[in-house]
Amino acid sequence: MLLELYKNKTQNEPNLKPSKLMRVLSQDTGIGYTTIKDTVQKYLFEQGITQKKIARKLYENIGTSEKCKILQKIHSFWCRHKIPTLKNISFAINADLGLPSLSVCELKKVLKDLHFEYTPCNYRLRALTEKENIVLWRRKYLEDIRHYRNEGRTIYYLQETWINAEEYSTKDLWADKEPSGEGKRIIVVHIGSVEGFVGGGLLCFESKTNTSNYDDHMNGDIFYEWFCGILPLLRENSVIVFDNASYYSVENHVPTMSWKKDSILKWFEGKGIVLDRPMVKFQLIEKVKNTRLIYDNYRRSVQEAINHNIDVLRLPPYHCHLSPMQLAWEVVARHEKINKCSSSKLDDVRQLLNDGVNLVTTEMWAEYVNFSITNEEILWNLDIITDKIMDETVTAKINLVTSSESSSD
Repeated sequence: MLLELYKNKTQNEPNLKPSKLMRVLSQDTGIGYTTIKDTVQKYLFEQGITQKKIARKLYENIGTSEKCKILQKIHSFWCRHKIPTLKNISFAINADLGLPSLSVCELKKVLKDLHFEYTPCNYRLRALTEKENIVLWRRKYLEDIRHYRNEGRTIYYLQETWINAEEYSTKDLWADKEPSGEGKRIIVVHIGSVEGFVGGGLLCFESKTNTSNYDDHMNGDIFYEWFCGILPLLRENSVIVFDNASYYSVENHVPTMSWKKDSILKWFEGKGIVLDRPMVKFQLIEKVKNTRLIYDNYRRSVQEAINHNIDVLRLPPYHCHLSPMQLAWEVVARHEKINKCSSSKLDDVRQLLNDGVNLVTTEMWAEYVNFSITNEEILWNLDIITDKIMDETVTAKINLVTSSESSSD
């Protein structure tokens, strides 16, 4: 019985490290940790299976939602007025049964993906702080969405997922990780607001690309065609929120000194930037650099939205908890799990997805949007708290030095 549970657990949750797997089994069965460990090790020895053979590179299997949870866990330290460090975050993650166990080396890679850096503070601690561009990105997003909401504008949220069509009958179809291996996949995109999913807004197509790279399945042309068809269905003067996936759009060039001055002026005009005085070319390029964070990746889909009098906001990386679409997708995913599709035909899958979409009511959407607004408030206060704590730690360090110098005098 115990070994059957062990086999099922390793098959369903391959990312769990052995030590955490034993704790989960102990918690689920009520059997002591040592007993489970000895039983499993004896079984593995008899089967000729070593821990080295079953070891995995967990970092490569960590999906977007897990990285988002790790980001939230680090943020929670700051919100509790505690300084997150590599040591205490590693302990917190490995103690959380809902997250994969990570070695320090693996955790460092994840932290790099999440754009964290080490900032020296008092008592020889190195705090985990987010890079400047991420903080600025988040602050601008929060300021903008507050402004749009206060204006009473309808805010739409756009998000995508993918389905492995080869694994309908045996595994969870919904995934936020890079597809593993090769095989036919179905890309799913939808958009919704507090009023619900937009009718006719479901994009569901079979990828023809036989590769494990997600971005190869969903390219800018496919998205752009769908996006142009969606825009007329949205309310006027509305706002669209989606993440920063590379396939959403295609970059436009940013002016350089090789551009003619008239072309640079037209570039500013196209972005709605008003120049308050005449400028020479060097000054114009300097102004381009100052606005590069916003406009160097200006994309054709965004420009198309602007042409329809619709503004676009991009979520900062791994801030999926700011989108109510994340919760709406979970309802659709649960419907899929209960009513697994035995067919891999696109029409059958699309029908199953549409049935799941119809289960998400307007009331549910309103609840999800309110939850996202609550998360916005948490993040708004987070940056203020972080500034305050870091100022206090720097002050404490300076006072400590000053005190020792004074005593030596």
